[in-house]
Amino acid sequence: MSITLGARSVARLAGVHPDLARVVKRAALMARSTEDFTVLEGVRSDQDAYANWGKGRTAAQLAAKGIPTSYAQPKLAKVTWLSNPLSTKHRKQKDGYGHAVDLAPYPIDWNDYDRFDQMAKLVMAAAEVEGVEIRWGADWDGDGKPREKGETDSPHFELAR
Repeated sequence: MSITLGARSVARLAGVHPDLARVVKRAALMARSTEDFTVLEGVRSDQDAYANWGKGRTAAQLAAKGIPTSYAQPKLAKVTWLSNPLSTKHRKQKDGYGHAVDLAPYPIDWNDYDRFDQMAKLVMAAAEVEGVEIRWGADWDGDGKPREKGETDSPHFELAR
Protein backbone atom coordinates (compact mmCIF):
# COMPACT_ATOMS: atom_id res chain seq x y z
CA MET A 1 0.00 0.00 0.00
CA SER A 2 1.15 3.58 -0.50
CA ILE A 3 0.06 7.17 -0.29
CA THR A 4 -0.04 9.70 -3.09
CA LEU A 5 1.81 12.96 -2.62
CA GLY A 6 -0.47 15.87 -3.49
CA ALA A 7 0.34 18.40 -6.19
CA ARG A 8 1.40 20.95 -3.56
CA SER A 9 3.82 18.49 -1.95
CA VAL A 10 5.28 17.54 -5.33
CA ALA A 11 5.68 21.23 -6.23
CA ARG A 12 7.51 21.85 -2.94
CA LEU A 13 10.09 19.23 -3.94
CA ALA A 14 11.10 21.36 -6.94
CA GLY A 15 14.75 22.31 -6.54
CA VAL A 16 15.39 19.74 -3.79
CA HIS A 17 18.38 17.49 -4.52
CA PRO A 18 17.19 14.52 -6.60
CA ASP A 19 18.50 12.02 -4.02
CA LEU A 20 16.45 13.58 -1.24
CA ALA A 21 13.38 14.02 -3.44
CA ARG A 22 13.70 10.33 -4.36
CA VAL A 23 13.74 9.42 -0.64
CA VAL A 24 10.55 11.40 -0.02
CA LYS A 25 8.82 9.77 -3.00
CA ARG A 26 10.00 6.32 -1.88
CA ALA A 27 8.62 6.99 1.61
CA ALA A 28 5.24 7.75 0.04
CA LEU A 29 5.39 4.46 -1.85
CA MET A 30 6.28 2.57 1.34
CA ALA A 31 3.67 4.32 3.52
CA ARG A 32 0.45 2.73 4.67
CA SER A 33 -2.70 4.82 4.33
CA THR A 34 -2.47 5.67 8.05
CA GLU A 35 1.02 7.14 7.49
CA ASP A 36 0.04 10.03 5.24
CA PHE A 37 2.42 12.99 5.24
CA THR A 38 2.84 16.30 3.48
CA VAL A 39 5.84 18.26 2.23
CA LEU A 40 5.86 21.57 4.10
CA GLU A 41 8.92 23.15 2.53
CA GLY A 42 11.82 22.38 0.27
CA VAL A 43 14.06 25.13 -1.08
CA ARG A 44 14.15 28.49 0.72
CA SER A 45 15.13 31.81 -0.76
CA ASP A 46 17.41 34.15 1.18
CA GLN A 47 14.31 36.15 2.12
CA ASP A 48 12.62 33.00 3.44
CA ALA A 49 15.74 32.19 5.46
CA TYR A 50 15.79 35.70 6.92
CA ALA A 51 12.08 35.53 7.78
CA ASN A 52 12.53 32.17 9.49
CA TRP A 53 15.60 33.36 11.39
CA GLY A 54 13.76 36.52 12.45
CA LYS A 55 11.17 34.51 14.39
CA GLY A 56 11.84 34.90 18.09
CA ARG A 57 14.53 37.53 17.55
CA THR A 58 14.62 41.28 18.04
CA ALA A 59 15.58 43.91 15.48
CA ALA A 60 18.84 44.43 17.37
CA GLN A 61 19.70 40.74 17.09
CA LEU A 62 19.05 40.84 13.37
CA ALA A 63 21.06 44.01 12.88
CA ALA A 64 24.00 42.36 14.68
CA LYS A 65 23.94 39.64 12.00
CA GLY A 66 23.54 42.09 9.13
CA ILE A 67 19.95 41.01 8.45
CA PRO A 68 17.35 43.66 7.62
CA THR A 69 15.53 44.47 10.86
CA SER A 70 12.17 44.28 9.08
CA TYR A 71 12.39 40.49 9.49
CA ALA A 72 12.36 40.69 13.30
CA GLN A 73 9.43 38.87 14.88
CA PRO A 74 10.32 38.73 18.58
CA LYS A 75 6.84 37.65 19.73
CA LEU A 76 6.96 34.43 17.71
CA ALA A 77 8.64 31.24 18.85
CA LYS A 78 12.23 30.85 17.72
CA VAL A 79 12.30 28.28 14.93
CA THR A 80 15.98 27.99 14.11
CA TRP A 81 19.12 27.81 16.16
CA LEU A 82 21.56 28.31 13.29
CA SER A 83 24.20 30.89 14.03
CA ASN A 84 24.06 32.01 10.40
CA PRO A 85 20.59 32.28 8.85
CA LEU A 86 21.99 31.54 5.40
CA SER A 87 23.67 28.29 6.47
CA THR A 88 20.40 26.35 6.26
CA LYS A 89 20.51 23.36 3.94
CA HIS A 90 17.10 24.48 2.65
CA ARG A 91 18.93 27.09 0.54
CA LYS A 92 20.42 26.10 -2.77
CA GLN A 93 23.86 24.65 -2.19
CA LYS A 94 26.90 24.75 -4.50
CA ASP A 95 25.39 22.00 -6.68
CA GLY A 96 22.30 24.16 -7.31
CA TYR A 97 19.92 22.10 -5.15
CA GLY A 98 18.42 22.45 -1.70
CA HIS A 99 19.63 19.67 0.59
CA ALA A 100 16.76 19.73 3.10
CA VAL A 101 13.04 19.18 3.24
CA ASP A 102 10.42 19.62 5.96
CA LEU A 103 7.70 16.97 6.22
CA ALA A 104 4.76 16.51 8.59
CA PRO A 105 2.29 13.73 9.23
CA TYR A 106 -1.08 14.63 7.75
CA PRO A 107 -3.36 15.88 9.17
CA ILE A 108 -0.85 17.96 11.09
CA ASP A 109 -0.81 17.92 14.89
CA TRP A 110 2.39 19.64 16.03
CA ASN A 111 2.11 18.06 19.47
CA ASP A 112 1.79 14.44 18.30
CA TYR A 113 5.46 13.46 18.49
CA ASP A 114 4.59 9.78 18.10
CA ARG A 115 3.35 10.44 14.57
CA PHE A 116 6.47 12.47 13.74
CA ASP A 117 8.60 9.62 15.09
CA GLN A 118 6.73 7.07 12.98
CA MET A 119 7.10 9.28 9.91
CA ALA A 120 10.84 9.60 10.61
CA LYS A 121 11.18 5.80 10.78
CA LEU A 122 9.44 5.58 7.42
CA VAL A 123 11.65 8.25 5.84
CA MET A 124 14.83 6.72 7.25
CA ALA A 125 13.79 3.29 5.92
CA ALA A 126 13.14 4.86 2.51
CA ALA A 127 16.59 6.47 2.61
CA GLU A 128 18.15 3.10 3.34
CA VAL A 129 16.29 1.50 0.41
CA GLU A 130 17.47 4.34 -1.86
CA GLY A 131 21.04 4.24 -0.52
CA VAL A 132 20.94 7.89 0.56
CA GLU A 133 22.38 8.98 3.90
CA ILE A 134 20.17 11.54 5.64
CA ARG A 135 19.82 13.17 9.06
CA TRP A 136 16.65 13.93 10.98
CA GLY A 137 16.25 17.21 12.87
CA ALA A 138 14.87 15.53 16.01
CA ASP A 139 17.81 13.10 16.20
CA TRP A 140 20.86 14.94 14.87
CA ASP A 141 23.32 12.42 16.28
CA GLY A 142 21.39 9.51 14.75
CA ASP A 143 21.38 7.42 17.92
CA GLY A 144 17.66 6.59 17.65
CA LYS A 145 16.72 8.71 20.68
CA PRO A 146 14.72 11.67 19.39
CA ARG A 147 14.73 14.96 21.27
CA GLU A 148 17.15 13.68 23.95
CA LYS A 149 19.48 16.66 23.60
CA GLY A 150 16.90 19.31 22.88
CA GLU A 151 16.67 18.39 19.20
CA THR A 152 13.30 19.77 18.24
CA ASP A 153 13.17 20.01 14.45
CA SER A 154 10.85 17.04 13.93
CA PRO A 155 9.80 18.00 10.36
CA HIS A 156 13.38 18.46 9.09
CA PHE A 157 15.32 15.92 6.99
CA GLU A 158 18.56 16.72 5.20
CA LEU A 159 21.28 15.05 3.18
CA ALA A 160 24.18 14.03 5.39
CA ARG A 161 26.86 15.53 3.14
